[in-house]
Amino acid sequence: MLNSHEDSKRLDYVTIGLTATAGVVRMQSDGDRNDPGRGTAVITRTKTKTKKPSLYRVLILNDDYTPMEFVVHVLERFFQKDREAATRIMLHVHNHGVGECGVYTFEVAETKVSQVMDFARQNQHPLQCVMEKK
Repeated sequence: MLNSHEDSKRLDYVTIGLTATAGVVRMQSDGDRNDPGRGTAVITRTKTKTKKPSLYRVLILNDDYTPMEFVVHVLERFFQKDREAATRIMLHVHNHGVGECGVYTFEVAETKVSQVMDFARQNQHPLQCVMEKK
């Protein structure tokens, strides 16, 4: 059998009410209704929305001096294209003046452009590689 002190504690636990309004949860026990500052807790929920990163197209530009085979090699080496896909992109660059190598996040696209440009300079080719926001 419970004594009156334990009954009182049990009653306090049972009479706690929860109310939720617009993402805010308030707790208040019956004994504290005259003093709103005591026994009140506010819990707020913040929803974090993650935004998808912007994507960038990496493009190779046509010139009259870089050999077609070098462009195919660049596409295979830096963009993991197979021989057929690399040749198709190279011909598109040759015929239309520009060709898309891939679509990446900013940091990846920037790195790829830098790698291609450095490699072309090391091999004394004027090949141009740029990125543009998709």
